[in-house]
Amino acid sequence: MLKEQLERIVGENNVSTRSSELYCYSFDASQVKGKADAVVRPQTTEQVADIVRLAAELGLPVIARGAGSGLCGGAVPVNGGIVLDLSSMDRIVDIDIDNLQVTVEPGVVHEKLNQALSPYGFFFPPDPGSTAMCTIGGLMANNGSGMRCVKYGTTRNYVLDLEVVMADGKIVRTGSRTLKTASGYDLTDLMIGSEGTLGIITQAILRLHPLPRARSVILASFETTTLAGRAVVKILSAGIIPSACEILDSTAIETVRKYDPSVELPDAGAILLIEVDGMENAVKEEAKTVGQVCSELASEIRVASTADESARLWKARRLVGAAISRIDPKRSRVYVGEDIGVPIKELPGMLEYVRSLSEEFAIPIMTYGHIGDGNLHTGMTMDMLDEKGMEIVNTVADRIYRHAIELGGTVSAEHGVGKARESYMELEHPTSMAVMRMIKKALDPQGILNPGKMGL
Repeated sequence: MLKEQLERIVGENNVSTRSSELYCYSFDASQVKGKADAVVRPQTTEQVADIVRLAAELGLPVIARGAGSGLCGGAVPVNGGIVLDLSSMDRIVDIDIDNLQVTVEPGVVHEKLNQALSPYGFFFPPDPGSTAMCTIGGLMANNGSGMRCVKYGTTRNYVLDLEVVMADGKIVRTGSRTLKTASGYDLTDLMIGSEGTLGIITQAILRLHPLPRARSVILASFETTTLAGRAVVKILSAGIIPSACEILDSTAIETVRKYDPSVELPDAGAILLIEVDGMENAVKEEAKTVGQVCSELASEIRVASTADESARLWKARRLVGAAISRIDPKRSRVYVGEDIGVPIKELPGMLEYVRSLSEEFAIPIMTYGHIGDGNLHTGMTMDMLDEKGMEIVNTVADRIYRHAIELGGTVSAEHGVGKARESYMELEHPTSMAVMRMIKKALDPQGILNPGKMGL
C-alpha cells in the first residue's frame, strides 16, 4: 500500500522497497544501524511536500538523506519510515555573480559546485575532506565546515535563504536574497545544523566569496603534539588568521606515508599545515610572520615554494581519513570520539589528554584535524569481531567526549550529533535542551522528521 501511494507521487522507478536496497540505506559510516520501510527519490520540492504530507497522514518517520557520507547516524532510519534520497535534486539553479550568490538544490556535490564557480573567480568557502562526495544539503544539515573554516567560517555563514518543506508539508522560505537582513526571527540559521529534525531543505541561496589571488602553505614540525597546540595559540594570539591550520600527529604522518609512499612528510611528533591567502604581497608577509611565531617551538619550518608543492601537502592531509585503515589491516576505522572541539587555549591540554589515553589503554589514536578553530579528529581502529576491543574503544571515546565538555568544548564541531552522540546533549546543553525540545515540538508536533536523533 505504501509503495503504491509513493509511486503515485514520484513514479514507480523512484520508489523501492527491495530488501537489498533498503539495506544500503540502513547505515552510514558510523556504527548506527536502522531499516527503512521505503526509499524514495523525489525530483522536485512539490514531490517532497507531497511525500511529507503522506507521511504525516500515516504517522511515518521521514528521513532526508544526501550522499550517505555522514559519520554519526544522522540520516539512518533508526525508527523505520521513509528515506528521502535527495541526491537526484542536484541542479545548480542560478549562478548570480552580480549579487554574489548561487542558488542550488540539496543534492549538489560540494566539489562540483566549486568547479562550476571557479571560472567566475568565486568559490563556496567551506572545505570538507569529503568534498568529492558530500552534498550541500548534508553540509547544511550538519553545519559542516572543513579545512578553511579558520578564516572563512562554517556553512551557516554562507546561507542567505532556504526553501524548506515543514512537517505538515507546507513549503516556506526562511531568509532573503540580500546579503544581510534584520527582519524577523533567523529561521535560516535555525535550520542549519538541525539535521533534518525541523524541516527538509529543498533549495538554498548561498553567499559566494572571491577566490584569493595567492596562497602559501607553511609546514612546521614539532617534537610533540602539545608543542604544536601551543604554536597554534601563539599564531592566533599574534593576530594572524590563517585560511587553514591543520595538525597531523606522528601516527597520522606514519600512516599517510604507508598509504602513499610518494607523500613527503618529515619525521616528527606532529606537524602543522598552515595556509595563508589573500593578495600576493600580504601573503608573503604573513607566511614570514607565521614562521617567526612558530620558530621558538618548531624543530623545522618549511614554506612550500610552488603551487605543486602546496598541492602535495594538502593531498597528504586529505588522505588521512582513508589511510587510518593501514594502521593495522585486521582492524577497521571506528567513528567515535572523532569530532570534538575545544576553546583555542585548551588545545595543548586536550592533545596531551588524548595522548595519555592512548598510553593508558594501549591503543593507537591518530590525532588530526582543523586545529586552527579548535576542532580535533581522533581516529581509532578495532577488530569488529572483538567485543572487548569495542568496549575499550567506546570507553576511550566517552572519556574524550566528557573531557572536551569539561573544557568548555563540544562533542561535535562539524560532523553532527545524529544518533551516535545524542546521549551527550544534556551534558553539553544542560539549560537549553528543554528549549530545543519545545522548538522541535512546535515545528514537528507528530515527531516524524528524523526521529531518534540529537536527543530530541
